Amino acid sequence: MGHRGERASCLPLLLLLLLFAFCRGRIVRVPKGPLIRVVGTEVMIPCNVSDYDGPSEQNFDWEFSRETDFVRIVSTWDSTFTSEEYQKRVGHGDIKLRRSSNDAVELVIRNIQPTDQGRYKCSTPSTDATVQGNYDAEVQVKVISDGLSVGGSKARSSMSLRLSEGDSFKLRCSAITTSPEHTHLHVTWQIKSGSTWRDILSLTHEGKFQPGPAYEERYRNGDIRLDTGANDTYRLSVSQASSVDGGAYRCLVSEWVRGADSAWQKIQEKSVEIASVAIQRTALDVVVSTSNVSVTERGSLELTCNITTDRSGIFRAELTWYFSASPDDTLSDAQVLLSMDRDSVVSDSTLISLSHVDRNSYRLLVRDVGVEDSGYYFCQAAVWVSLHNGSWHKAVERISAPVSVVVTALDYTLTVEAVKLKPFFVAGHTFEMTCKVSSKNIKTPRYSVLITAEKPLTDQSNPNGTTRIISLNQDSVVRLEDWTDQTRVDGVVLEKVQENEFRYRMYQTQISDAGLYRCVVTAWSPGGGGMWREAVNGLSNPIQIDFQTSGPVFNVSVHSDNPTIYQGELADLLCIVTTEGMALEPDDMSFDVSWFAVRSFALDREPVLLASLDRRGIVTQSRRNGSSDLSLERISPLEFRLRVHGCEDHDFGNHYCVVTPWVRSATGVWQREPDIKAKPIFLSVKMDVLNAFKYPLLIGIGLATVIGLLSCLIGYCSSRWCCKKEVQETRRERRRLMSMEMD
Repeated sequence: MGHRGERASCLPLLLLLLLFAFCRGRIVRVPKGPLIRVVGTEVMIPCNVSDYDGPSEQNFDWEFSRETDFVRIVSTWDSTFTSEEYQKRVGHGDIKLRRSSNDAVELVIRNIQPTDQGRYKCSTPSTDATVQGNYDAEVQVKVISDGLSVGGSKARSSMSLRLSEGDSFKLRCSAITTSPEHTHLHVTWQIKSGSTWRDILSLTHEGKFQPGPAYEERYRNGDIRLDTGANDTYRLSVSQASSVDGGAYRCLVSEWVRGADSAWQKIQEKSVEIASVAIQRTALDVVVSTSNVSVTERGSLELTCNITTDRSGIFRAELTWYFSASPDDTLSDAQVLLSMDRDSVVSDSTLISLSHVDRNSYRLLVRDVGVEDSGYYFCQAAVWVSLHNGSWHKAVERISAPVSVVVTALDYTLTVEAVKLKPFFVAGHTFEMTCKVSSKNIKTPRYSVLITAEKPLTDQSNPNGTTRIISLNQDSVVRLEDWTDQTRVDGVVLEKVQENEFRYRMYQTQISDAGLYRCVVTAWSPGGGGMWREAVNGLSNPIQIDFQTSGPVFNVSVHSDNPTIYQGELADLLCIVTTEGMALEPDDMSFDVSWFAVRSFALDREPVLLASLDRRGIVTQSRRNGSSDLSLERISPLEFRLRVHGCEDHDFGNHYCVVTPWVRSATGVWQREPDIKAKPIFLSVKMDVLNAFKYPLLIGIGLATVIGLLSCLIGYCSSRWCCKKEVQETRRERRRLMSMEMD
């Protein structure tokens, strides 16, 4: 039962395949008729064949009939096929066949006439094994009169227009048809630039507006329009013309009819040149009023940028001022001073401003110029025009020639005079001096003052000789510079007495304060943005502080009983102070002691501070000094001992101490004496060979003993367990051989 059901279901499918096999055959196709064509035009009637057997390239025969009988026109394979009445037209090429593929051709009839109206039949000779399908097809061709008329201006030739960039213009053409058929017109405005025509805007046969590829945005903005008017006129309107709108304009009109298959067919096309339009680019001249300018420093610089254009209508100007150090600099290398956009918004600053003198003039003003403002100035201008959609378009842009500006420097004069108020004073009293300043050619100056001291070269605190003590800037802010005496932080004062007078005080003067004191003054003038600009510097005459004293003379030396030691031992270094001249009680003397080390043989490296002990007995050790543990102590009124514990090889080098004596005067004031540096002593650290090799030797002997015992143990175990089985097996084999001999 199951097999019968399957056979019954396959039977309809087999019948369908047999029906398709019998119905399959050659098919010849031509377009559906009637084909409506205009007299005098070229007609192309396509014909193709499919589902055929035989060679891939098929042959075609064309025949024509006005009423009943067909007349042979042309064939692809038989040159004698053409009838007598068509031989002349075929020979001249007015009627020909154009093969488009192996299975398709086109019948081309040039300059079709009303006598060519009728039925056209396309036939294909059989190459099939069996005759199946259709071997020919017919199409009706209807020839109508030419009723399309296209015209331009009333003048016979096209007109010429000469316009400026930004102007508007309109072009007109007329198109009308009196065709007996229901036809539609397709109107296209084109422009010729070079040798090709480009579409601007079209009104299609379906009543739709279609802009060209390059005019879509302008069409949306409303700058390109196509309007229809009375008497079948078509008007092209162009606003804000630019250089791309120059060229020849023509009106291209095609006539369309709907065929039997409801598809649109173009039956003819005509064109007429309307005008030749020349667009003159917008002229823009940008000139700076003066060629070369010389300005005195701190003066004002004025430059005027004049803009001249032939642009008519509404436009806006954009302006930018530039500065460059060289006339050959590019625009990207130049510095923008200020700019004004098309909305007249100016980006200026306090010292640089822009004023609008008149419609075409813009003045640049630079206040308080300096020597660094010398260079080349130029302006860049652009003209912007408004579009229909409210946006703005940059029509043209130009740059002026650079103008050379030279700023002449003023001869600034600054005089500083230092005066000591108290001609005689002794140590412990207050030192006071004034600095009086006078200047010329400086506009509303302010002064900053620095007090310096030139100490004797024997002063170890500043080997360069000059010390910056205290300063007061142009905003009257006081700052301690290199004043390092923590016991007298408030011992120096610098104040402004008058606009051009400053006073320096130093309380409780010490003998170590001896030297030459000066005032270093800097004059400042107002700059841009609330800033101050340095104008000139001045140095006063020196004021000397010299203390006449008959006190003791101190000497310092470094001593060590054993400067050569071994690693791990203790190094003792003594700093010994001796006095000469007037004898002092131990309670009237005190010392600041600092120990330094130079880690080299020739003193060619920077010294490293190891430790220090001040006159109050406080010890300070320096961190990260590359030394072993240290200790510093005072063992007598004039002796100070430095100990280096557990010396290593990096503790070698030249060691010395620097001593600062303090002496109490009769008034009870402690006076600081100049620093005294001792002659260095070289500390040599040697290596103890026995101690260096003791632990490595013990470790080596121990490892060798362990390895030997381990080797003996491994040999014993191998002979005990591994070799025993081999000996037993050998003995058994010998016994077997002996038993065989006995047998």
